[in-house]
Amino acid sequence: MPLRRAALAASLLLTAVLVATGLTTPTLAAPAPDRALLSQTAERRAPLPYVALGDSYSAASGVLPLDPTAAVQCLRSTRNYPHVIAREIGARLTDVTCGGADTSDFFTAQYPGVPRQLDALSRRTRLVTMTIGGNDSGVFINAILRCGAEGTAALGRGNPCQRRYGDSFVRTIRRTTYPSIVKALRGVKRAAPNARVAIIGYPWILPRTRGCFPQMPVARGDVPYLRQLQTVLNDAVRRAAKATKVTYVNLNRVSEGHDACQRLGVRWVEPVVAGTNPVIVHPNALGERRMAQQVIRRMRLG
Repeated sequence: MPLRRAALAASLLLTAVLVATGLTTPTLAAPAPDRALLSQTAERRAPLPYVALGDSYSAASGVLPLDPTAAVQCLRSTRNYPHVIAREIGARLTDVTCGGADTSDFFTAQYPGVPRQLDALSRRTRLVTMTIGGNDSGVFINAILRCGAEGTAALGRGNPCQRRYGDSFVRTIRRTTYPSIVKALRGVKRAAPNARVAIIGYPWILPRTRGCFPQMPVARGDVPYLRQLQTVLNDAVRRAAKATKVTYVNLNRVSEGHDACQRLGVRWVEPVVAGTNPVIVHPNALGERRMAQQVIRRMRLG
């Protein structure tokens, strides 16, 4: 028998023996799927669970159209910066922003049927944003309203608001608003321990000097006074973010030149007189879009 045929016959004989004795090479079972890896992959593919908290600057109060899912008192817009962010990054948004909210509304119901804002958070939440603090103790909004009344009575001359109220507003922000923001941020982090959290500063409402009486009925000498007050408020927000290891989105530089005294299409905040937002001294749709862009850039969400 030729050598090749002999080798082939021997090979066939060996195979037959192995089959008969059950010693054939076993079929390797497919490895069990890595459940942790599958879970991580599924999580990456699922929309990011995003919760938006905060006040009227977060809610875009007065900007149409209104969000039909929101309580009417909240005046929440579907064009607010949380909605813009969610559309841009494909997140699953839970929006509980509400006009008039202050930090206490994180912990207690703001209105009947409007739960405390922290109830929207959970361990599944992965992103949280907010603008908050401007309504605390009524100090910032009241300062604008009171200075507007003083400026109107003075026909835009002098600094009647500063002479009447001095540093009382600033003291309230430093002594009351700042610790309240810290408390709110700590509450957020406890309720959403797996989330990235950002707090956004307030865009400039007034220019550095002069103003634009009567569109913004603040006396010329009180414009730097209110501008400094907003500087102190934004600094309180920044310091609270640092104290709680939360991301601070600074709007000071990018909103310069976009205050309520600028023309339509440039300004991010609407003035008291001849504005497009019935909720005066609040952002317009352009301002909300620009705020969203800063959050996306600062948080590297794009």
